[in-house]
Amino acid sequence: MATDLGELLVPYMPTIRVPRTGDRVFKSECAFSYDSPESEGGLYVCMNSFLGFGREHVERHYRKTGQSVYMHLKRHVKEKATGAAGGAIPRRRNGKVFLDLELNRDFNGDGYEYEDEAKLVIFPDHFEIPLPNIEELPALVTIACDAVLNAPSPYKKQESDSWEEEIQVSRHARSLRQQENGVRIPPSGWKCAKCEMRENVWLNLTDGSVLCGKWFFDGSGGNGHALEHYKETNFPLAVKLDTINPDGADVYSFDEEETVLDPHISEHLLHFGIDMLQMQRTESGHHTDNHVQPRVSDWEVIQEAGLKLKPVYGSGYTGIKNLGNSCYLSTTMQVLFSIPEFQRAYVGNLQRIFDYSPLDPTQDFNTQMAKLGRGLLSGQYSKPPMKSELIEQVMKEEYKQQQRGISPKMFKALVSKGHPEFSSNRQQDAHEFLLHLINLVERNSSGSENPSDVFRFLVEERVQCCQTQNVRYSQRVDYLMQLPVPLEAASNREELIAYESKRKEAEENMQPPPEPVRARIPFTACLQAFTEPENVPDFWSSALQAKSAGVKTSRFASFPEYMVVQIKKFTFGLDWVPKKLDVSVDIPDFLDLNRLRATGLQAGEEELPDLTPPIVIPEDTRAPEIDESSVMQLAEMGFPLEACRKAVYYTGNMGAEMAFNWIIAHMEEPDFAEPLAVPTYMEPDLPSPSLPSTSALDSQPPEESISILTSMGFPRHHTIQALKATNNNLERALDWIFTHPDCEDESEAMSDTADTEPNDNSFSNANAHSDSSLSPDQDLSSPRVRDGPGRYELFAFISHMGASTMSGHYVCHMKKEGRWLIYNDHKVCLSERPPKDLGYMYFYRRLSSC
Repeated sequence: MATDLGELLVPYMPTIRVPRTGDRVFKSECAFSYDSPESEGGLYVCMNSFLGFGREHVERHYRKTGQSVYMHLKRHVKEKATGAAGGAIPRRRNGKVFLDLELNRDFNGDGYEYEDEAKLVIFPDHFEIPLPNIEELPALVTIACDAVLNAPSPYKKQESDSWEEEIQVSRHARSLRQQENGVRIPPSGWKCAKCEMRENVWLNLTDGSVLCGKWFFDGSGGNGHALEHYKETNFPLAVKLDTINPDGADVYSFDEEETVLDPHISEHLLHFGIDMLQMQRTESGHHTDNHVQPRVSDWEVIQEAGLKLKPVYGSGYTGIKNLGNSCYLSTTMQVLFSIPEFQRAYVGNLQRIFDYSPLDPTQDFNTQMAKLGRGLLSGQYSKPPMKSELIEQVMKEEYKQQQRGISPKMFKALVSKGHPEFSSNRQQDAHEFLLHLINLVERNSSGSENPSDVFRFLVEERVQCCQTQNVRYSQRVDYLMQLPVPLEAASNREELIAYESKRKEAEENMQPPPEPVRARIPFTACLQAFTEPENVPDFWSSALQAKSAGVKTSRFASFPEYMVVQIKKFTFGLDWVPKKLDVSVDIPDFLDLNRLRATGLQAGEEELPDLTPPIVIPEDTRAPEIDESSVMQLAEMGFPLEACRKAVYYTGNMGAEMAFNWIIAHMEEPDFAEPLAVPTYMEPDLPSPSLPSTSALDSQPPEESISILTSMGFPRHHTIQALKATNNNLERALDWIFTHPDCEDESEAMSDTADTEPNDNSFSNANAHSDSSLSPDQDLSSPRVRDGPGRYELFAFISHMGASTMSGHYVCHMKKEGRWLIYNDHKVCLSERPPKDLGYMYFYRRLSSC
């Protein structure tokens, strides 16, 4: 028999590989579906590419690649037998559970046992060879099979492994002596006592000193004052202040030079006034700010806790498992795949996408979008329990409706690849992820239907010079409407004033704060605040040819098919940690925005001349202008000073928030903390500054603006095109670059002198290009918009629970077939009381009967 198997495998030996370091083995999830070894047909792992395929997709891979040898994995799940006492017999380690898999089912591990089965399958005849079969298989095949079975999860590199090492109890924990010096640690506003740094701050458990760290593994940086303090005092243990929660905290031993466990941490913290056992935790594991009494009812109201919600099953009612702070992704994708255009683009074209997918479909955006859409809409992963199972559960008085949901690990790994925030396991902002996903959809929709067109609209910006009253109209692309929250317009203002007075009084008297009062904001007030004129900083009036005061108003030049409304609940606190405003907004079910339609240039208005600010070519020895206040704000967050200076410079002194985003995007670069090198303005492809051509200067964007964008990695010709199309507005130019990726190829085909050739009409052409965006048929290169009436109906909203975007939990509510449903991770139920007033992002669809 051994000879027979060896001869059988000889023709296929060149295609069988042993996984090498760096190879990813997908043995728990199909590349095209959410089938797993627990599925009815099991999972087939290619012994060459190590991709996993469900039963309905393995034939496609065989036909496409000619690869014939697959390992078939099947996990059989069954209920444990019960003993005489009625209890479950403990599972024996009998060698039949050998797959290193994460269970996809929500079975209780104590009540079920698992038996794993593996075999080699040779296509196309489906010849099966049971495993293990060491004596009869060639050595190479046996080694390859063992390596596949023992391979780690392909997502291990993206998951935090800081908890995998066994942390030891510190030898100082039991004998630690704490000083009776009266130190009490406040619940917020911590900063280093020596350098006032607010990030990576540690509390010494002996004397209560609050000092910054430098040695901690998370790379948050610091000046090492906590370590210096240990060298001076020999006080060994310190705890990181922002990690304290009811389950423990991060404790470091300077003496043992490693992270340690402190079994007496609650007592040690209580010595300094920190009662960790009283702190409230969010469901996702993040603690809330302990200087605000967490309103438990927020979580109950938004999740509709305490109500007997009825689970629903079938197409469109499939939940998404939480991978650990991935609810921002789940809620966003649930809403997107309830939109017909997204369903049609990915699920409707599923067979074409799958047939033309690359050899590694796990790295193809359209394939993974189609896979996710089908998983949510097919109903295959949302089936009600069998009647016999329900009867058995009721008889055992342990009836619990099981909803499996799908696990989006492969999808999350792909869409977050290379992103410093979304690739982490931290909680993120659903609004930022929506824009990130739209950007990915745009990039991957070349030559095919772009479903994100349904969100795209044009905003008309009217800027008026306050001195001459002249105006300028321009347009930009946007994808959602951000509504400010005017707290001064609260309908319960008197109640808020009384609460604030009581809170300050309690704080002064060291008493517990009163029950928080939520501000009730009329939606009309938010809409009014959106339409108010705003000042334009550093406005340059082309009529005066000098800086002047200017005001800007924004209106809709077009209305999208789907309007996304974001309530700007999040802001930055004094410590630069995102905070959330505790507000309730009376969101309408129907929204009419027609009165905000842009009107363009009005009779009697005089346009500002089409002149650009003069190009100022600084001397090489002149230091660049940098907003030092923004630099210091960033430096206080623990970033290197030179990196902060570069961030502020390369974002054009546009504020600490934009500079912070630049830092996040560039912090992995090798020269991140190197001194700022000012770009030269005497580049060879520019006209000589001593003999400038007037027409060339008029058409050429400011060199400083070009340098800022090229420093972000964009090609020079692309940045010039973007600046020309957006009237040299840096922020809008960035948006233009991301929404016009195809223009880069066109620009490369142009001659290098096109940027600097005199062209009196180039600036006016940019204006004409912008104006033509109102009618997409006029210019194929303009942004595609689907204009129509501005009347909408609410069909979905995403809500956030927690104190900031860095913590908490997201759920979404959607209206389908005339009824509201709640999507809370893997659970999908009928909603009894949808909390529309506490939402964060609202999704409206255009009314068809307008």
